[in-house]
Amino acid sequence: MTISQTNNAAGTTSATEAPAGRAQFSSRFGFLMAAAGAAVGLGNVWSFPSMAANNGGGAFLLVYVVMAFILAYPALMAELTLGRYAQSGVINAMGLLGGKGAPRRAGQLIGFGAICAATLGLTFYAIVTGWLISHALEPMAQALGLSSVEAWLTEGGMGRDWWLALATMGVTISVVLLGVNRGIERWTKRLMPLLIATMLVLIVITLTFDGAMEGLGVYLLPDFSRVNAQLMLDAMGQAFFSLSIGIGAMVVYGSYLSRQANLPRVGAQVMCIDMGVAFIAGLLIIPALYVAQGVGVEVMNEQGELTSSATLLFDVMPAMFARLGVMGAVMEVLFFGLLAIAALTSMFPALEVPVSTLEETGSLSRRSSAVLIGAVAFAGSTLILFNFDRLFGLVIDVTINSMPVIGALVCLYVGWLLSRNAKLQELRQGAPEIERTLFWKLWPWYIRLVCPLLILVVMLRG
Repeated sequence: MTISQTNNAAGTTSATEAPAGRAQFSSRFGFLMAAAGAAVGLGNVWSFPSMAANNGGGAFLLVYVVMAFILAYPALMAELTLGRYAQSGVINAMGLLGGKGAPRRAGQLIGFGAICAATLGLTFYAIVTGWLISHALEPMAQALGLSSVEAWLTEGGMGRDWWLALATMGVTISVVLLGVNRGIERWTKRLMPLLIATMLVLIVITLTFDGAMEGLGVYLLPDFSRVNAQLMLDAMGQAFFSLSIGIGAMVVYGSYLSRQANLPRVGAQVMCIDMGVAFIAGLLIIPALYVAQGVGVEVMNEQGELTSSATLLFDVMPAMFARLGVMGAVMEVLFFGLLAIAALTSMFPALEVPVSTLEETGSLSRRSSAVLIGAVAFAGSTLILFNFDRLFGLVIDVTINSMPVIGALVCLYVGWLLSRNAKLQELRQGAPEIERTLFWKLWPWYIRLVCPLLILVVMLRG
């Protein structure tokens, strides 16, 4: 028996009406910026260009776009629909779909897994964001003659990393404490346009250097001889992970979305913004790699592949900036500053997921929930820093490998336990014509069968 059978007779359009005190995004633009902030992170700004550089440039770009729409978009729509239908966070939403007994407990367990993944993500994102802030501040300290500050930032170590991670977590807690409208929505509406504008400025500057146009050609002109099963799997995984599906963020944001919003349309807009930022990042990073190679920085091996995607961020790019004089220092501040912004906008929803869940229980206020979860996550960051070699990579692997599992299970729950009629009624609220669209003819069956199988392929490949 599916959950909608309890409301079909009464003709209701959702599992529950929006709770009287539940926050909502004040505008579609605010939702788009917040959702895009959740989706856009280091995966878009760094991982995507690196994978494109290693996989035929334009060929990878085209396959990535295809994979984004056949894999990531349907899963994104499953999470958004679930959130708005249930008007709650991921644990309650998944439990609601499960109904009673074992399916309900299993759904709640899946939701708890999403919260754990979000909290684990916070632990290492705080550390990495601290590194990014450090690299952005180094040239500024040097220019201002603050030698002791510059030395502290440059030398690194446990002390520096701990304080910068604390500062990063403090900023994240402060934004989430302000709530959906005054915190997350307000700040992502400011930071996301700033992120895109900074990238565009860096692209214009980078393209003036020798070697940049060669990199631009590699990126935009597809080499279809590089298309193979490996490339397709890599593009599929990148499309999935770039949207942060599997940590419950889009379920929570969907619950804050107005019932008048056209879900398929806003989902497609989030998807396009996410892909657009990844595309713009490629316009910046790949030409920059060829500029770096032109000034003597070792970037590519004899096979034309990156020497190391992992070390380029903190080794190759600073080496290139150092050889470009004053302009290089300016570019370094902008480059690492934009990466820090991308990381922060991904941390806001990762904290909001567990905070909103605790707040829903009524046992803790938003302030207490934000401070508690932030403190737990920072304690995890501290533990990682004390056991860095053993824990840092392990925590990242556990977080990323859990996301496709949770994403697939959410698709299965929405596909099989939320009836076709309940899905239709939910989507109709903002899109009365939805029943006549190609989206509706394909999506309900797609998330039942195709999407979970494709995600399973990505998971096994990962």
